[in-house]
Amino acid sequence: MDMSVKGKPGTGRMRGLGQRLGRMALAPLHTLQIVTGRKDFKNDVLGSERLNRKGLHVWRVKAAARVTEWRRKRLAHLVTPVERDFFAENGYIERRNLLDDSQFRTLVAEVEALQAPAREMREGGAITRRIPLTPDVLEHAPTLAAFLKDERWTGPIRYVGGFDVEPVLSIQTIFGEPSVSKSGKDPQTDLHMDTFHSTAKAWYFLYDVPEDEGPFTYVAGSHKLTPRRLAWHKRQSVLAAERRGGGAFRIPLAALKLLRLPQPTRFAVPANTLVVGDTFGFHARGHSARRSIRVELYASQRPNPFLPFIGLDSAKLPYVSGRKEVISWYFEDWLVKLKLQRLIWRPVGAVKARERPPGN
Repeated sequence: MDMSVKGKPGTGRMRGLGQRLGRMALAPLHTLQIVTGRKDFKNDVLGSERLNRKGLHVWRVKAAARVTEWRRKRLAHLVTPVERDFFAENGYIERRNLLDDSQFRTLVAEVEALQAPAREMREGGAITRRIPLTPDVLEHAPTLAAFLKDERWTGPIRYVGGFDVEPVLSIQTIFGEPSVSKSGKDPQTDLHMDTFHSTAKAWYFLYDVPEDEGPFTYVAGSHKLTPRRLAWHKRQSVLAAERRGGGAFRIPLAALKLLRLPQPTRFAVPANTLVVGDTFGFHARGHSARRSIRVELYASQRPNPFLPFIGLDSAKLPYVSGRKEVISWYFEDWLVKLKLQRLIWRPVGAVKARERPPGN
């Protein structure tokens, strides 16, 4: 006897109709996302293989670059002419001996003494810890609070990012593992770009960074929109649309030659060095030969790239200033509770920057 249960006639057609109506309802939102910072290829517009073959993604890349360049010209006074020329050619700004010795020693002592709430993310064998520099934390670190407003620190970040806004701020510690660690590969060691448009990330290194302990690496000149880079973007966008994937494209080291790019620069730099990079360019965490600890003041800036305004800053709203990192974690927690996202940044309580995680 056939005991199978068959659906009612037309159930499949109704489900298909519902899906089509749902896509039609979302079409205006998906179209609007063309001029936002959304980087993945998961909706029906950004993820359209046909539209990307016709150049949709490449148009977004070029349009965002033009708007960013227009904003940067309005912030040119924040860096020196030599730095502007160097950045235009290489995609990063480096400042060594940023503070005098006395200021630097006081700053490092404050960071070492701080014990504050943090979160951690594990990628392969590496653990990234961030202690957000909220107003509550900075009450106990007056030198650090003053430094975060110092134009020697803020100027390059705002220029490279193209926005005169407060970045996301934290004390960041990278607990590195050897590249052959059994814990798995750290994906940050693959050369990649963060998204389709210019973004600023800054690292102010509080201790010397050895060559063989996972230094930041950057492919000089890879922020430029050359014809080869644009052709590469078009190819990557079509592939990403086919699989409805993400937009933080990876590139093999061997493929740099095809784009006529040099080998990555490794920032094995002394303490008291600031590096600000446009992470539209290809970058990665260097491989480590041993267990290591890298401590830095870390900043990132990534507003909507199509905004023509240089000073539209959410930090001007009540409660937001100094809390952008914390607020993003609140949203992550909310999405996790709704089972719309997995937890990435795990709370670890109040810790010190150099205090190793249990078992690490």
